[in-house]
Amino acid sequence: MQLDHNQLRDLIALLGESDIQELKLEGDDFRLELRRNLPGVQPQVVMQAAPAVAPVAAPAVAAAAAPSAAPPAAPAVRGDLVEITAPMVATFYRSPAPGEAAFVELGSRINVGQTVCILEAMKLMNELESEVSGEVVEILVENGTPVEFGQVLMRVKPA
Repeated sequence: MQLDHNQLRDLIALLGESDIQELKLEGDDFRLELRRNLPGVQPQVVMQAAPAVAPVAAPAVAAAAAPSAAPPAAPAVRGDLVEITAPMVATFYRSPAPGEAAFVELGSRINVGQTVCILEAMKLMNELESEVSGEVVEILVENGTPVEFGQVLMRVKPA
């Protein structure tokens, strides 16, 4: 069973519209857990590769009403900045390939639709495009670092 970015987004949207607090989905090469229970917080997504020695013959789905653990407190954010967040669990890369220039640097001017980084998930390279024009004032993730769904990657001062 394959799960692409759009299917993952649809699952998250359906979870948000339902009374389900936790969803677990397993495939031949992945395990997906979605949990929600905190008002004002987006669903948490945890994705990892399943062990090769125990393949699952058919996907298993389970729902439970168990509350999830509270996430760590977020640092104070300036109200004049727009956050660029990770739309998926992935590995963050600042440049298109090792040794090449980064897509953006501190102080870079960016436009809507401009690629700001690559997120690698399940061996797929996904270019993350900016949804805002402005100046990059903070880059919060190191190159090659794993990121979580909803994690703030950069902050931009809108133009």
